[in-house]
Amino acid sequence: MQALSPEQYARLRALAEAWTYHHLKAAKALPQFNPRLVADALCFQPLRDAEHGELLLGALVTPLSLSLALAGLPASAGLPAPAAGSRLRIALPSGHYDLEAFHVDADHWCWRCVLLDDLSDLPGREAASRLAQQLMERVMAPDEAR
Repeated sequence: MQALSPEQYARLRALAEAWTYHHLKAAKALPQFNPRLVADALCFQPLRDAEHGELLLGALVTPLSLSLALAGLPASAGLPAPAAGSRLRIALPSGHYDLEAFHVDADHWCWRCVLLDDLSDLPGREAASRLAQQLMERVMAPDEAR
């Protein structure tokens, strides 16, 4: 797996921080909120797509959910972000995944597919990290290998 650049790590960190800044207060009111978790972009790796260019694929963990996420260029790069709710279908070694454009704020967005919408039983960040690693191992393994 190719290591990410410092700029790519910074973009992912900014995405998680933006989620916390804009969504944490509302998330605390939901029954599935897990106070032991934080928003984090985990296990991301570069993915080259013929149509969309260089993307980053990984897991977006929040105190509410675990999502397969595809991060594109930041809005500051001058390319328009897709409309919220737009759909994108990607092919990975394990199969096809339908992702939806999720706008964290005006400058941060990603494509995501929520796979678990209740992480309230996870004991903490280490468990969330292990879950993200397992997710990425499964989606990057060929279908016949599972």
